[in-house]
Amino acid sequence: MRLSGFALMIMAIFCFATMEVFVKLLSARVETVQILWFRNIVQFVLVALIVAPRLRQVMRSKYPKLQVLRAVLMLTATSGFFIGYQQNSLIETNAIAQTAPIWLTLGAVLFLGERIGIHRGLSVLVGLLGAMIVLRPGTPDFSPWLLFPMAGALLYSGYALVTRFVGRDEDVWTSVFYTGLIASALISLIVPFYWRTPSLSDLAMLLCVGGLGTLAQLFLTSAFARAEASALAPLSYASLIFSAFWGIMVFDHYPDAATYLGALVIVGAGLYVWRRETVLRSA
Repeated sequence: MRLSGFALMIMAIFCFATMEVFVKLLSARVETVQILWFRNIVQFVLVALIVAPRLRQVMRSKYPKLQVLRAVLMLTATSGFFIGYQQNSLIETNAIAQTAPIWLTLGAVLFLGERIGIHRGLSVLVGLLGAMIVLRPGTPDFSPWLLFPMAGALLYSGYALVTRFVGRDEDVWTSVFYTGLIASALISLIVPFYWRTPSLSDLAMLLCVGGLGTLAQLFLTSAFARAEASALAPLSYASLIFSAFWGIMVFDHYPDAATYLGALVIVGAGLYVWRRETVLRSA
């Protein structure tokens, strides 16, 4: 059960990383709101078609209010990341996004009543230090656009906590269906003000964004239903590998030393806590 959760998490991360490439390619010609609309509407349509034979059953949710909260958190988190991909390199945006496990740790303390302890507390501080290395506030290299993926990471951690709670006894398809439905409804209220008819090539990429995002969402929801959020959190660091690969191959972007250093500090802090808690659980 746990191993299947790990495999699903890796597949989700790969789909997200590949989707990011299309988002960045599109960002020069298509409004971010429009990309978000395609991302969510494609998911809703595909999921609705899949669950159509048992739609009534899928629509029965034990946590309707939490499903709304999940959708809002995912939509706003995705918005932060998409703006980050548009304005920054993939690796820089993903390095900042890796602060999500830090916020997840703090969220577990605040909302789930977990104890933070000195080791987890220090790891949070070290992880935030790594984020500051990437951000470089107060220097000419500081980009305020990196604050958007930082906000996205914070919102995503909230989504992960709610998903873990809901996923204990909620059908995966119910969660994926409501995420697409609610997010699509919300973004559809805004997109008419930003609409530009896309070219055929852009339309194909927009559909890829929606398709890959749907697969990633399904894999992610399934992963959190099969394994603990704290156990899955370290696997999110694989996105740094994928984003560095795509950044070099597609955009010819090689990260600078500060980005590498900050990313390593963030990853090191997260892996330290994960390893220590794994050892403690085994003992």
